[in-house]
Amino acid sequence: MNAGGLGDTDLKSSPLSEWTHTVSRRYQHILDKSTPHVLHRWIGFAVVVLIYALRVYFVQGFYIVTYGLGIYILQLFLAFLSPQVDPELQDGPTLPTHGSEEFRPFVRRLPEFKFWYSLTRAFCIAFTLTFFSMFDVPVFWPILLFYWLVLFVSTMKRQIMHMIKYRYVPFTFGKQKYTGKKAATVDDATATRP
Repeated sequence: MNAGGLGDTDLKSSPLSEWTHTVSRRYQHILDKSTPHVLHRWIGFAVVVLIYALRVYFVQGFYIVTYGLGIYILQLFLAFLSPQVDPELQDGPTLPTHGSEEFRPFVRRLPEFKFWYSLTRAFCIAFTLTFFSMFDVPVFWPILLFYWLVLFVSTMKRQIMHMIKYRYVPFTFGKQKYTGKKAATVDDATATRP
């Protein structure tokens, strides 16, 4: 031991922590590189969902896991549709409600990348849970499905009413193109001549 009471092994990081750090950096690098590839990420997510659905269908169980996954998806979807600052709770500037007000872009509470990442991770975790029989609780799945549909309809109705009340649309369909003021047409110029 040295004078500070630390052994030589305390000064160096262990091979396990170095390996963990290297793997986490590579994983983060892959995530960072996938950020601009929105369509490819969602196609990959669709493949993960299909694999999970096939697993649950062929095993004929794990409906509680799927129900919990559905509740989590609903919670994520509501955060994805909601503005970052709720207009009901905000005292300062709000979203513009008239055409003459300043344009402020819609900023989501949950950005698209985090929405995709959370969904993909949730499906992977749920898929892993389907390999453990202790999570296969026998339930009558139509009741769970009905209850989830009622929950979905009621929460989406509330969310849509909130969107209508504060006049925001959480989706954009490409960049808007402005044409500016229209120039006087040739017909208008000739009509004023004698």
